[in-house]
Amino acid sequence: MNRTPSGNSPLTLLRSHLGWAAGASYLAATTVPAPGLWLRHPHTIGASGILGIPFQTPHFLLSFVLFTAGLQVPLHELRTVLGRPTALLTGLTLHLVAPLLIIPGVAFALRQSPDSDGGSGLVAAMILIVAMPVAAGATVWTSKGDGDQPTTVGLVLASTLVSPLTIPVTMTALCPLLSGEYAATLAGTAQTAGNSFALTGVLLPCGAGILCRLALPHRLMDRLLGAAVPAAMLGSLLLTYINASGVLGPFVSHPEPVLFVAALAVAATVCGLSFTLGRITARVLRLDAPAGASVTLACGMNNSSASAVLITTTLPDRPHVLLPVLAYSLLQKVAAGVVVRAGQGRRTRA
Repeated sequence: MNRTPSGNSPLTLLRSHLGWAAGASYLAATTVPAPGLWLRHPHTIGASGILGIPFQTPHFLLSFVLFTAGLQVPLHELRTVLGRPTALLTGLTLHLVAPLLIIPGVAFALRQSPDSDGGSGLVAAMILIVAMPVAAGATVWTSKGDGDQPTTVGLVLASTLVSPLTIPVTMTALCPLLSGEYAATLAGTAQTAGNSFALTGVLLPCGAGILCRLALPHRLMDRLLGAAVPAAMLGSLLLTYINASGVLGPFVSHPEPVLFVAALAVAATVCGLSFTLGRITARVLRLDAPAGASVTLACGMNNSSASAVLITTTLPDRPHVLLPVLAYSLLQKVAAGVVVRAGQGRRTRA
């Protein structure tokens, strides 16, 4: 998270045009979804039967991306956060509480719609995304704007560390807002999400990356980063393609304009309210501009890749639930860009 390539290297170009690359992944998922659909399904490595090893590409890619994120954590910068933990505690508390404040209102509004299940599919998608830890990509946006990088790194790590507890608690607290099969499915998932997903799929890969950073010699660490960082960026784009292929390809073949508009509206509402709540809280507490930007990003940015993988596992027969998650993934980047530009504007005026 703290090493930024210089010059016109391929990694620098990919990082600076990551939004366009993500758009290309969505386009590929729309026009050529077949490979992505194949990769979404579990496969067996080696001999079939007892000796075969089950392999799930989305889970592997997510673990690799999180492992590489752990490799890049600048642990020495966290010392400054411990000396002034107000922004860290504020951001973490807000990240955990915001879903409990926002999702019930959205669920109530959707119940007034003519949808037969009261919008439970859309609400389920939002629950699964807001329950996730702070997106590691928040550190990238912080470095581009006026954010407090150590605080943002601390928020990513802290939310990831507590995710085996907070993910099932958030899901359990919000499950009563759902109805029918969605309620039963998410209630069952919440009971196992702490160990089977949050611990093994989120916390352990990131922790393994941090341990490698502490244990490996400096020269070997540089070589590992040089190979892992670009590979993780490509892996993230591949994961985006795989997740999107499950919904965009079938959606184009059998378009549902009402579902598309509803998914976009719900994702925009939850995303907008999350960023707004973060911004208002930062102003009420009179945090300085960098700390306020970090708190705002932490409140609005969630690990959408992790939620998409969890949806693929939890609701494999409901690919349309991924649509609002994909919309949220794009919208949170747009909102983060607004926060970044606001910080750049303040620096220019100063």
